[in-house]
Amino acid sequence: MSFDRRNLTLLVFLTIAWGINWPIMKIGVAQFPPLGFRLLCMAGGVAALGLALRVKGVSLRVPRETWPTIVRLAIPNMVIWHLLAIGAVKMLSSGRAAILGYTMPIWAVVWGLLLFRERIHLSAWVGILCALAGTLLLMSSEIGALTGSPLGTVMMLAAAAGWGYGTQLMKRTAIDISLGALTFWMLVVALPFLFAGTLLFESGWRMPNAAEWAAIAYNAVVVFAFCHLVWFSLARSLPPVVSSLSIMFIPVVGVFSGMWMLGEQPHWQDYAAIVLMFAALSSVLLVPLLRRRPDA
Repeated sequence: MSFDRRNLTLLVFLTIAWGINWPIMKIGVAQFPPLGFRLLCMAGGVAALGLALRVKGVSLRVPRETWPTIVRLAIPNMVIWHLLAIGAVKMLSSGRAAILGYTMPIWAVVWGLLLFRERIHLSAWVGILCALAGTLLLMSSEIGALTGSPLGTVMMLAAAAGWGYGTQLMKRTAIDISLGALTFWMLVVALPFLFAGTLLFESGWRMPNAAEWAAIAYNAVVVFAFCHLVWFSLARSLPPVVSSLSIMFIPVVGVFSGMWMLGEQPHWQDYAAIVLMFAALSSVLLVPLLRRRPDA
């Protein structure tokens, strides 16, 4: 595990940028077709990331034999996550969607145990239990609304399960291209699926208004061109359990930014969940560092 100061700084930026994106997405899809919104965001992200990589001189060439691996990684990390999550955001509040989406670490652990016979240290189990308790607390005040939107709930949980599996694959797959090129081509692989979804399931297309264009621009530049690149860097450099639990504070940011931007009211569960999320983060960030410190 190499969670140095650079990775910690990237994690802080990732947490803030991804956390506030949940209410931003809710604003973007309030009156606009959700798959169409995601298609425009991802297309803009491909353009922004491609331009940034070109300026940096990163090659986007991919050996022919590498394409099946790229597609295999793109399906859970991009296609399943984005198709299902954006549809669920339309049906759920932004905070609720973030809470359900970031059950991903629990799914990553389940896949690790079932498919890869992963051994998990006691401190990580403590973090998992704290993260699960925090998630349940945040959900507890919304049980009535969740049961009123069963399809959105199931879709978001399925998206989180797909992302958790993809996180395991990112760590365990050897691929001989740069991380920037891998992220770029995974986004490109996902575009036809989103385009097909808009054609099959949506109608009433129109030009986005100013607020929707702002949400699209934020997602294209910040989320797709920056956050995805940072996340895949963490996912490939850290153990799956650590990288998964390290982002568990994002739904807390999502909940409170939703309260600020969309006028939702906090409950005691929200504050208690913050303590539990900090405990989960400490179990995978601080405890391993203390364990490696030599005795005085």
